Amino acid sequence: MDAQRIVVGYDGSVEARDAVDWAAAEAERTGSRLHIVYAYQLRWFGAEHDGPVADLAAEAQDRGDRLVADVVGHVRRRGTGIDVVGTALHAAPAPTLIGFGDSGANLLVVGNRGGGGLTNLLVGSVSQQVATHAHAPVVVVRGRHDAGDGPVVVGVDGSASSDAALGIAFEAARLRDTGLLAVRAFVPAAVTALPYSVIETAERAVLEASVAGWQDKYPSVKVVPLLGPGRTAEVLVGASRTAQLVVVGSRGHGGFTGLLLGSVGQQLMHHAECPVLIVHAPRSA
Repeated sequence: MDAQRIVVGYDGSVEARDAVDWAAAEAERTGSRLHIVYAYQLRWFGAEHDGPVADLAAEAQDRGDRLVADVVGHVRRRGTGIDVVGTALHAAPAPTLIGFGDSGANLLVVGNRGGGGLTNLLVGSVSQQVATHAHAPVVVVRGRHDAGDGPVVVGVDGSASSDAALGIAFEAARLRDTGLLAVRAFVPAAVTALPYSVIETAERAVLEASVAGWQDKYPSVKVVPLLGPGRTAEVLVGASRTAQLVVVGSRGHGGFTGLLLGSVGQQLMHHAECPVLIVHAPRSA
């Protein structure tokens, strides 16, 4: 059986180097191969691809090869012995990374803002596109990217992508030998015929039922169910302050069906204080 493969996007920025470091640590934990991808684009206006333009293209490729060789060397100097390779290619970054996910990568990793983004953007367009359109799980590395303590946090709402996120979160907690904080947030209606205690009991029952099946498969993982009054994104951002990783489904029950990435995932990509793992529902779901 082929080894698992983690693909991480790289562009030479500080954020991308953090993403490579996180991906290398994850490859070591999971025994995965690590593939570092530097995809770049050159745009020529009214020029033929020969003469000086060809020279510039060759120079850009040479720079990319050197950039990738440097970061591959950086990973190898960690001394963990993971299988790491790098590729530099002239191609659109986001579709390239998404394509690697479609061709068998188990995990895609991106920084929260690359070297090509405007400084006032909290999340770069490449990260946004990959997290939105990839079918493979995507980690957006941000905040305390090297945190080695604290729980794995997972958002639970009963949706198909939330259930997939639960499975990945349990495995992540097992590999890190840490606990799992399973969070279900709800906003009580302003006017309701039911007492708050009844609503809270019903919400807690849904949370515990969602977790129960996965707990049976991962008996060694200590789970703390947390029912949080408030909006889901706000509760999860709060939990991210002491977490190693936050795991969420790409779109919960509260999202519009036409959206590939719901508002919770969007807000976590902008405001979480640790890496965020976004899980899309199985394609058949």
